[in-house]
Amino acid sequence: MSHPAARALGGLALAGAGALAWASLVEVRWYALREVTVPVLPAGQDPLRILHLSDLHLTPGQQRKVDWVRDLASLRPDLVVDTGDNWAHLDAMPALLHALEPHLGTPGAFVWGSNDFFAPSPKNPARYLLPDARTAPERPPVELPWRELGRRLTSAGWVDLTNRRGEVKAGGRRVSLVGTDDAHLDRDRFPAAGGPEDVRPARVVDDAGVTRADGGDVDLHLGVTHAPYRRVLEAMLADDADLVLAGHTHGGQLGVPGYGALVTNCDLDRGRAKGLHGWPGPRPDARGGADSTWLHVSGGLGTSPYAPVRFACRPEATLLTLVPA
Repeated sequence: MSHPAARALGGLALAGAGALAWASLVEVRWYALREVTVPVLPAGQDPLRILHLSDLHLTPGQQRKVDWVRDLASLRPDLVVDTGDNWAHLDAMPALLHALEPHLGTPGAFVWGSNDFFAPSPKNPARYLLPDARTAPERPPVELPWRELGRRLTSAGWVDLTNRRGEVKAGGRRVSLVGTDDAHLDRDRFPAAGGPEDVRPARVVDDAGVTRADGGDVDLHLGVTHAPYRRVLEAMLADDADLVLAGHTHGGQLGVPGYGALVTNCDLDRGRAKGLHGWPGPRPDARGGADSTWLHVSGGLGTSPYAPVRFACRPEATLLTLVPA
């Protein structure tokens, strides 16, 4: 092999080693707070602040992550929404409850992700490049104490939206919610409309032909799910959700600078792997977005303990400030 070719290969190997070291030692612990503004409230209302937590995948010993999540309470949000995959170890309950403890005095709501039910096991990471990354487990999964976690959260006043509807009072507003169980495990069953928990805001058509909340007793209708599969998003759109919150994707976890996420681990397109978007079309405040709802997908704060890397995709939580449309 010629010296230039050998030098080129050596340079590639060195760059690859450096990227792996960055992804596994630095970026995976480089937590970021994202802040976005969503013009979705009825006219004349004060802002409403929602802290969106997702995909902590917490294991014992992750004290820096615990401290960072606890410190988010200093933001003083009006509402906390947790979109699942909270832990990744049978002994993570004490650390998780310690991380969430400062937030439990704030109105909140939650749904489950697949990793809330079962502890992760080693898998071939290349499966994420398949059209459907779900595989049959090679051994019986270890069930996590998710029922006990649910009791702890609901006893603190948080609303369990597992295939349910609910309501919270946050920031002086009445907020209706609809949620599903984890669609990645096909546990989602969209709750029927019209029941006693269905308190969605009434709708009117404004002068521009756009349907909006009428500013009645219920000010906002939120959809909450872990995995943003298209069938769930379509159901929430049909349910007149003003804003849908989801996680699961890890923002792609491994990104390519200038290109973005390679995968979403569901049937959502890569362009919506994280951040604030419209669904199914452009953002509702953009041209052609009148028939869309708002969608926020969190890139999440963790990873599987068997794939502890992030590249061009920092772990994150998001503070959404809702303002009048």
